[in-house]
Amino acid sequence: MSTKRHILVIRLSAMGDVAMTVPVITAVLKQNPTIKITVLTRAFFKPMFSQLANTDVFEADVKGRHKGVLGLWKLYTELKQLGITEVADLHNVLRSTILKTYFSWGSMPFIQIDKGRKEKKNLTRLASKILRPLKTTPERYADVFRKLGLTVNLSKEAVLQREKLSDKVLELVGNHPNKWIGIAPFAAFSGKMYPLELMEKVLEEVNNTSPHTILLFGGGEIEKKQLEIWATKFSSCTNMAGVLPFTDELALISNLDVMLAMDSGNAHLAALYGIPTITLWGVTHPYAGFAPFGQEVSNCLLSDIKEYPFIPTSVYGNKFPAGYEKVMHTIAPTDVTQKIFELLVKTE
Repeated sequence: MSTKRHILVIRLSAMGDVAMTVPVITAVLKQNPTIKITVLTRAFFKPMFSQLANTDVFEADVKGRHKGVLGLWKLYTELKQLGITEVADLHNVLRSTILKTYFSWGSMPFIQIDKGRKEKKNLTRLASKILRPLKTTPERYADVFRKLGLTVNLSKEAVLQREKLSDKVLELVGNHPNKWIGIAPFAAFSGKMYPLELMEKVLEEVNNTSPHTILLFGGGEIEKKQLEIWATKFSSCTNMAGVLPFTDELALISNLDVMLAMDSGNAHLAALYGIPTITLWGVTHPYAGFAPFGQEVSNCLLSDIKEYPFIPTSVYGNKFPAGYEKVMHTIAPTDVTQKIFELLVKTE
């Protein structure tokens, strides 16, 4: 092994999980300044790592040249040329396990994350549920680096600086003294998405309460159409879905005063920059370890677990029993707006 430690970090997807690696890697680099890191992930996620020193991003083209076992062999041979000395696998899926096999032929240290699958199963099962907070995902990431012998002490200080806004962003949003409120109302699964009719009530109250700039985030044509409806209906709202490249969208998020999101990727993007982030939780729960990094527990608004005692029913929000379709109706729009205004006051 060379005297210069060069760690390959594997975290291929999804956006929120990749975002949670950033504060961990930031802490690793600050506390172990002589090491170099290469992150193996999707090319789309590269802007998240732009502020990190001694860090490169290597594109994993798993749907193209790195597809399948032979493609992963090609990926391994490309990575070998970088002078990697050890591997921190923060994903631990089939692809990364195949890479582990290849790297093991050279006796390279290769540490994989313990995802705590048994603990999460105990947390989400319907019968004999063990409802207790589990280790957070960033701490699980940090454990991988600790097993490589590195010092890793996570803190709220391990966040990124606000990005400079481009002329295009300023032209779209306007450069005025209003508070900027980001709202990302969508999630991958219905079990963790606030009902649109209730979100509209939130938007209406915020829109009608003093001057604010409400920036709506989402992706895909269906989401974009809904956001356009709200942007037309409420004068304070601007639809940002599909308007900006990811680099500019990140910069905009980094300059928000408050973000409101689901248990979803946008919440984690805002948390990267220490933006006060409110999250709404349906059949998922922060106890599973996926709350945004460095945020106050009180910023997580939960569905009523007394009325719906099986919560959490899954880690990802894709599984829930009959009768749990409306769990998020137990989060009142007035509670959401109250939390928004509370955090806005703290930013003054």
